[in-house]
Amino acid sequence: MAPTAAKDSGSADRWREVQAFEDSKLGVKGLVDSGVKSIPAMFHHPPESLKDVISPPALPSSDDAPAIPVVDLSVARREDLVAQVKHAAGTVGFFWVVNHGVPEELMASMLSGVRQFNEGSLEAKQALYSRDPARNVRFASNFDLFESAAADWRDTLYCKIAPDPAPRELVPEPLRNVMMEYGEELTKLARSMFELLSESLGMPSDHLHKMECMQQLHIVCQYYPPCPEPHLTIGVRKHSDTGFFTILLQDGMGGLQLVTNDRYKSVDHRVPANKSSDTARVSVAAFFNPDEKRTERLYGPIPDPSKPPLYRSVTFPDFIAKFNSIGLDGRVLDHFRLEDDGPTRLAAPAHHV
Repeated sequence: MAPTAAKDSGSADRWREVQAFEDSKLGVKGLVDSGVKSIPAMFHHPPESLKDVISPPALPSSDDAPAIPVVDLSVARREDLVAQVKHAAGTVGFFWVVNHGVPEELMASMLSGVRQFNEGSLEAKQALYSRDPARNVRFASNFDLFESAAADWRDTLYCKIAPDPAPRELVPEPLRNVMMEYGEELTKLARSMFELLSESLGMPSDHLHKMECMQQLHIVCQYYPPCPEPHLTIGVRKHSDTGFFTILLQDGMGGLQLVTNDRYKSVDHRVPANKSSDTARVSVAAFFNPDEKRTERLYGPIPDPSKPPLYRSVTFPDFIAKFNSIGLDGRVLDHFRLEDDGPTRLAAPAHHV
C-alpha cells in the first residue's frame, strides 16, 4: 500500500522514479544486486546535509566532548546505578549497557538472521514488501519514501512483538527461532531500565510503567548495503527517535524527551552510507511505546515545580500521526513545544500517574 501523492517530490520524473522503485519491491539491496554503478537520483541528498558526513568537523576538546557513558547493571548499590543512568540520560542521551543479561548468543543470532534474510531469496522479501501498518511483519525500503525529499540507502524489516505479536509462521525463516525470544529478553531489560529512569527522575520505580510507556514493542531490523556512490546519499539521515525508549543492538538508547520535559535528551543520530568495498551493515532497534490502538491517555511533561512545561500534552496516536506525516525530515517534538508564554498554553492536563 503506497500513498497517492508525494510531498516535495521535486518533479514528475522523480515521482515516476520513486513509484517504479516501489513497484519493483527490490529494495536497495536489489539495486545493488542488479549491478548499478551510480545510484538513482531519488537517493541524492543535498550537499549541505552530507557535508559533515563526508568531512566531519574537528572534534571539540576532550573537556567539551562527553564520552559515551556506560551503565553497568551489575553495580551493587542501587543509588550508584541510578546516578549512572541519570548522568547518561541527562548529558549525552544515549549510553552503552553492560552486564544486561541478554545472552550474547541470542544477540549474535539476531544479527546473523537479519543478514541472512536480506542476503537471501528476493522472492521471500518481495512476499513481505508492504507499507500497510496493520501487517505485523513487513519489509520495505524507507518508511517515509513518499514523504521525504530524498530516500536513504537502506532496507528495513519490521516485526511487532507486543501486544498482539506476529504469528511465528510469518516471521522470516532465518529469524523465526530467535525473534520472539529476543523480544522477551529486551522486555525484561527495558523494564529494569524504566525503573531506573523513573527513580532517576525522583519518581517511584513503577512510574513510567504505570504510564503505559512500554505496552507496545516493535523490532526494526535495518540493512545498509554497500553503496557505489556513498558521497551522494546516507544510510539514515539525521533524526531523533520518536518512541519512549529505544534499545539498539550494540549501539545505544534514547527517546524520553517529551515526558522528561528536556531533562533527559533524545539524541540526534544518523548512519552514513557504506562504501562499495564495505560489508553491509546490520542493526536491530527495539522501540517501546504505548499501544497506539488502545490508549487514549494524554502524555505530557512530568510535573516539576522548578521548571514549567516545555511541551503540550498529546495522545500517542496523534504524536505518531504527526511523525508519519513529516517522516525523518523534521523533529516531531518541535511541533508540540509550547510558545514563550508557556504553561498558560497547555490545553489539557496530562495523566501523570
